[in-house]
Amino acid sequence: MTQIKPNGDTYYNSTLTGLSPAENEFREAVWDFSARVVKPRAEAIEKEGGKEGGEYKTLLEVHKKMAEMGLHGVTVPTEDITSSLGLGLSYTHHLLAMEAVSYSSASLALSYGAHSNLCVNQLSRWGSNEQKAKWIPGLLDGSYIGALAMSEVGAGSDVLGSMRSSARKTDEGFVLNGNKFWITNGPKADVFIVYAKDVVEPGAKQTYTTFLVPRETPGFSTGKPLDKFGMRGSPTCELIFEDVFLPSSAVLGSSLLGKGAKVLMSGLDLERLVLTGGPLGIMQAAYDTAVEYVHQREQFGVRVGTIGSMQAKLAGMYTAVNTARTFAYSVARAVDWHNEEAKKNGIEPGDKRYVYPVNQRRDCAAAILYATDKAIEVALECMQCLGGNGYINDYPAARYLADARLYAVGAGTQEVRRWLIGREVNSDFE
Repeated sequence: MTQIKPNGDTYYNSTLTGLSPAENEFREAVWDFSARVVKPRAEAIEKEGGKEGGEYKTLLEVHKKMAEMGLHGVTVPTEDITSSLGLGLSYTHHLLAMEAVSYSSASLALSYGAHSNLCVNQLSRWGSNEQKAKWIPGLLDGSYIGALAMSEVGAGSDVLGSMRSSARKTDEGFVLNGNKFWITNGPKADVFIVYAKDVVEPGAKQTYTTFLVPRETPGFSTGKPLDKFGMRGSPTCELIFEDVFLPSSAVLGSSLLGKGAKVLMSGLDLERLVLTGGPLGIMQAAYDTAVEYVHQREQFGVRVGTIGSMQAKLAGMYTAVNTARTFAYSVARAVDWHNEEAKKNGIEPGDKRYVYPVNQRRDCAAAILYATDKAIEVALECMQCLGGNGYINDYPAARYLADARLYAVGAGTQEVRRWLIGREVNSDFE
């Protein structure tokens, strides 16, 4: 059915999604939350973002309300004694939540994705019981904000090969030095999952380690918030590590010293999948805005939406939204099915016996690649449908485009996604 919200209509076509009744019930609950709680605050979130010394008051308030909904722990197991606030649901559910929040505020959703997937999900999957007991309850109830730090000024697409941030082992622990850049939630996060290259002997194989770094750690600081083209309400900044001492207990997991590359790579596919909800939500918002506008505005004595050239635009937008969504949901279901099968056999992702689903890497990359391309196209068409009003900030069309553009470079560039998919396809013939 079509979901009707208090703040307006959405023309989301649930008949094409293949969602189960329980999944659709979850989706409708989050879309309703997005309409009631997020949308009325979206403008305030944008205006408070990107300011040096900014408090991001509205964003943090809504984060707390999302915690009350249980949205920060969608994929955190409920049976884990250290994470009793987790919902224990699937990546399909996480994708649905990301899409619903993105519909009302792409900036908030990006912050949410960095917190709930990049930080919380990785900690839940790889952290020791002690680490989970210390951090997950607060991350789930809204007391803490989390972030993940991987990219650097000189290490974006080639994140491991060009990484300069280093961790030197000492008798007491580790000393971390370096910088991270473009870090979502950086200005406000309480804890960071940080990847660093290990200082190794000359000629030895380069290894990497993942650390948990609390904000108050001596020697750690953050730069001023970045002034971005879009996603202006999402807190983003540089992280600076100057002789930061970390005890051995700061290594993520109980036996993952030198295995940071494995942790990093294991999270990238799931990051791409969950964050695909971002362009999906933006695309649906752009389509809904355009449809409403062209059926209210009249030119030449008729509604603009009835003019042939405009009907062609609406047809293209409708097709793009629904094909991108259907593909993304299918990939999510495939990942979830594999995870469930592994669990039935007592195999968790950290287990040496765990084998990732066939085509997971290429399909997760393809889902966000396609959704991002289509979100940019639909946002541009939305601007065109609004004519002159599409170019002024009294209307949301320009923001849709600016926000959609983030996903062409964030969480991996479109070029790297295409390269990855092509490499995976070619591997079938090796």
